[in-house]
Amino acid sequence: MTNQRQLEILAYLSCFGRDLEESWDVPRAISLAGLSEHLGVVRSALHPPLNSLEEGGLVVSRTAHVIGAPRRRKVYHVTDAGREEASKRTTPEKKRRGRSVGPIPEQILLHGREDVVREITSSLSDGCSILLEGLPGIGKTSVAASLADSVMDQGWLVRWANCQLDSDLSSIAGMWFGGRTPSSKDAISARADSKKTLLVLDEAQQSSGRHSDSIQEMLEACAETSAVLLVVTRAPNPFTEMSGFESIRLEGLEPSMARALLPEEISEEEAMEVCLAMDGHPLGIKLWSPDDDLPGTGAVQEYVESQVLRRLSREGTSSLDELSLSPLPLEVGEMLEQEGAEELDNSAILRWSGHLVEPHHLVRNVRRTKLGGQRSARLHSKLAEMWAGRQGPRARRIEAHHRLESGSDVGPDWIKETVAQIMEEDSSAAVVVLDHAITSNPEEELFELAADIALERGETKVASGYIESLSDGPRRDMASSKLARAEGEWEKADELEASAISRLDPGARARAEISSLVRRYDDRIPGTESKMPLQSLLSEADSITISDLVAEDRELASLALDMLRYSLALDTGNMEEASRTRDSIEGKIGSDDPRVPSLNLMSRLSAGAEGEAFLYEALEDAKSHIDSTNDQFDRLRTIHMCLEASSEPPDWLLEAHSEFDHGALNESMAHHRRALAHWWYWRGAVNREERLSSWKEAIVRMRASGSINAARELTARLGREL
Repeated sequence: MTNQRQLEILAYLSCFGRDLEESWDVPRAISLAGLSEHLGVVRSALHPPLNSLEEGGLVVSRTAHVIGAPRRRKVYHVTDAGREEASKRTTPEKKRRGRSVGPIPEQILLHGREDVVREITSSLSDGCSILLEGLPGIGKTSVAASLADSVMDQGWLVRWANCQLDSDLSSIAGMWFGGRTPSSKDAISARADSKKTLLVLDEAQQSSGRHSDSIQEMLEACAETSAVLLVVTRAPNPFTEMSGFESIRLEGLEPSMARALLPEEISEEEAMEVCLAMDGHPLGIKLWSPDDDLPGTGAVQEYVESQVLRRLSREGTSSLDELSLSPLPLEVGEMLEQEGAEELDNSAILRWSGHLVEPHHLVRNVRRTKLGGQRSARLHSKLAEMWAGRQGPRARRIEAHHRLESGSDVGPDWIKETVAQIMEEDSSAAVVVLDHAITSNPEEELFELAADIALERGETKVASGYIESLSDGPRRDMASSKLARAEGEWEKADELEASAISRLDPGARARAEISSLVRRYDDRIPGTESKMPLQSLLSEADSITISDLVAEDRELASLALDMLRYSLALDTGNMEEASRTRDSIEGKIGSDDPRVPSLNLMSRLSAGAEGEAFLYEALEDAKSHIDSTNDQFDRLRTIHMCLEASSEPPDWLLEAHSEFDHGALNESMAHHRRALAHWWYWRGAVNREERLSSWKEAIVRMRASGSINAARELTARLGREL
């Protein structure tokens, strides 16, 4: 007769298909470690029931390669007889009414948390947002997963996100919503506004100081909607005076409930002694070994330091040190010190997320405190050198962390170059690195860079702080101008911009004047006329002096002005001037340049309103161009031109717009940022269900790119629709 724990094992293993029985690579879930984590018990508690199940022919074991693990290890499969036994003795799972989005963890069997789960589920169902706090390893994530499962049984939609050091609004929204997601507070809260929806943010304490304020503002904004939030964080939480949330602190398990985590074979007296000594702390109990000296009540951290870490070999300690000092979870194969990873896993010290691994935060925090300053600096320096030999933005991000923490002299040029490389993939990580660098190297050029990037990201409060650190001069005025424009103070912005431009050297002045002119031309909602008189723009373009520029810059400036003149000529219907300017452009870039077909399409789409047949042909040629061009900005610009020209956009055009890869553009370039703002505008224009969220995102992006008139007009239009 199978007992309760054996039935739990059989029921869990029965969830996996028979195809795994012959697979070379298998999930960690069917190893002893995976079983232990799912069932919520120490690994030693599973040896007797697994042995009995094998002897009874209900389970078989073999050695296989566990995905993510450094070596092959024992895994378990349920037999046909085991599946039959599980089906007879367990209640079939009822079909879940709700669903989830995001990296929600696998639910584990909880012990002694039933009352807490019921209490919080009731609060969530009543519309109360919850801040769930507790010590590291106390079981917050497990409770949160159970809560998510509970509300899904009621037909709710659960959106789950995990927080890491580099997480910002955009990355959190990406996990919550998937696909094309907004990155501004107002747009995210508008998108989240839905009844019977639970938004979960786990590990909130992991957020960096660079992003924590904006994350808090976003969470508070979402809490004001019809959605409900569950924010899970280590105590004390990183947020101050969270409005709209009820705070609940998760404490240790009652000893009688914690007993279920331990092997059934040990005596009740010994089990109670362990549970009391660990204060019912689940992770502390799972880390316990019979050879350990038990701590005094409430001294779990001291126990980890004096007993758990003491057991580790030199290799295990080295691997733990590397993982503890890393800013991000790592793959075992990426580590410098890989040899001890298996020992850490066997000691229940590691937590896994797919292929990535990190120490349980309780252990990590204890080890970080234990490492002395000099030793820590040496390790950081060693790890920085290893990552310096690797390629890609992720390598640069981890290298930068270690190099800055090592205390070595890191110059602003290296920081700027490194930040630029990280920006190619993840601007949220780039600004964390830059903020880190500024604390130890407060150079003016780094403040200027930080202000520029913050403005590009629409973070006006952050940008203002950096700008205050700049010396008086044209650079500060130019940054202040961008800030004023983003905040809607256009008169002040124009004054500051004019002041800054007047004090620049001739070359920089010409570039700034052209940039300002293009921005003012683009400052409109797509499909509407510029608020700036077109003739005035032409006059200003003709008045810009580019003769003082070096030859290469002079050619680029002349081309930029011709491109603007060409657009202005098409807007005014002056096809003769458009043809002349087009010839001038082609003379500069050559007839084989991939931009030439785009120029032709601009002319044809502009004239397409003259006849439906003419427009149809132009759209078909535009489709071929969109499919073939390698220039992503050109692709998006052509998509937008087609949308402007079409009263009823064809399906292929809507699909091309929807599937455009935002990451293909460089958001450090103003015209790329404006193009992405227009993408959000068009998303709202063609999709009424997402109009509110999309246009709020477009407005924020328009302001960040200097398109204040467009932002005002779209705000007014959105207000009229609401």
